[in-house]
Amino acid sequence: MPTIEEKAAFAERLRFSMTRVNEKLKGGTDLALHFNLRHRNGEPVSPQTAHKWLTGRTIPTPDKLHTLAEWFKVDLHWLHYGPPPSSMATRTVPRPLTRDGKYPLSPETLELASKVESLSPHHRYLVQELVSQFYGDADQD
Repeated sequence: MPTIEEKAAFAERLRFSMTRVNEKLKGGTDLALHFNLRHRNGEPVSPQTAHKWLTGRTIPTPDKLHTLAEWFKVDLHWLHYGPPPSSMATRTVPRPLTRDGKYPLSPETLELASKVESLSPHHRYLVQELVSQFYGDADQD
């Protein structure tokens, strides 16, 4: 039986996944309606059930998790359990040693850089501003 923390973590991943789709989902009713249009392998869900998923009171059954993962284009394991512990333990995040330090080039860094480079100039500017907000500007002391 899942713990309260596991249910809450699932709900957070579900809400995050919902924000990534183009549809405007505004809660349990919208989630249930759109879910039922996609789920063909079992019983439809009620808005109350979808609300329980979103508030961390329950975790869907495997068939419903499968439908959610396909719909939101996320990994089924990630949606249900979160990132695998082994990948978090073996993954090291490079950190610069100084404020002006450079991150070592990794496949992930190169992929991110190519994605940012393919954005329009306006969107690249927005990404730069967002990073500045999180990282802070070097000239602000």
